[in-house]
Amino acid sequence: MMDAWIRSLVEAVHSTPTQVVLHLSGGASQALGLLMSVPGATNTVLEAVVPYSRMSMIQLLGKIPTHYCSRQTAEEMALLAYNRALKLSSPGSPVLGVGFTGSLASTRAKLGDHRFYLSTRTSDRLWVSTVTLSKGLRTREQEDTISSHLVLKAIANACKVQATFVSHLTESDVSDDFEKQFTEDEELEQLINGQICFKVYPFSSVTYTSNEERKIILPGSFNPLHEGHLKLLEVATSICGNGYPCFEISAVNADKPPLSVSQIKDRVKQFEIAGKTVIISNQPFFYKKAELFPGSAFVIGADTAARLINPKYYDGNYGKMLEILVGCKNTGCTFLVGSRNVDGVFKVCPLIGNL
Repeated sequence: MMDAWIRSLVEAVHSTPTQVVLHLSGGASQALGLLMSVPGATNTVLEAVVPYSRMSMIQLLGKIPTHYCSRQTAEEMALLAYNRALKLSSPGSPVLGVGFTGSLASTRAKLGDHRFYLSTRTSDRLWVSTVTLSKGLRTREQEDTISSHLVLKAIANACKVQATFVSHLTESDVSDDFEKQFTEDEELEQLINGQICFKVYPFSSVTYTSNEERKIILPGSFNPLHEGHLKLLEVATSICGNGYPCFEISAVNADKPPLSVSQIKDRVKQFEIAGKTVIISNQPFFYKKAELFPGSAFVIGADTAARLINPKYYDGNYGKMLEILVGCKNTGCTFLVGSRNVDGVFKVCPLIGNL
């Protein structure tokens, strides 16, 4: 039977709009079961990964960690989970990445401490907890229960849930917490540097209830945003019939220096005034955008479409071009092409289709 306080805490988490990806290794195995066994888990849990073997952890991190059970590894797991949550979440939903790595009681006596590291990451907050448990005081199951409960508490705190929490830590256990808040400028710096994959500014006042997981994206530099951009996305949305319309600016350009933080913020202000959602990403290439936003419909002009199917932009390699475009197709992405006047010539792209 689940304790009443745990059920109340999980119910409170499920009632928030926050969506979560969890990366758990070496413990806290009960946390996922507790989250999933209370109705409403689909509101919260996007994905859970358990990189238990060394090779699994190496593939998750993309490298061999200095220490598999460490604060640094927990932070990196949380950041990866956060970026994964961004990709899986509904547009504009607050997301949370959870990273946990532990070295708990096992069948063999451990020379080192029984300990675990727990980290959560949101858009503007990094939180890390280091817990050392009294050796020999508890069974593996009891240590796993404590770590699982603390994972639930960390999720609740990140969701800003005020709920009762019963701690089973004793005076002989050692717990140390660290928290860092990020400013908007720091978030954007992290985006430019590739630490986070994109940031959503959900300025739209319209509530979209139909197939919100699908995005209808109009990419561009928007320097400035004008009525033609707004109308183009409006028409594209009416053609698609459903989905979440949004604009997208890449902070990183293939041919130019990346945008500065101040430049990004200036362009974002335009969308706040217009009441339209804009995504700031760090991917200038469409095949990378397709990986970030699978299943989306990209709205582009005929001139951009012409470049999209020109081998010149793929090192002159026709086969490489086809391979990349097929990769875009395999993500479920589509392109809607708007005809436009370029240097006095009305250009269309019949190979892809026109708006």
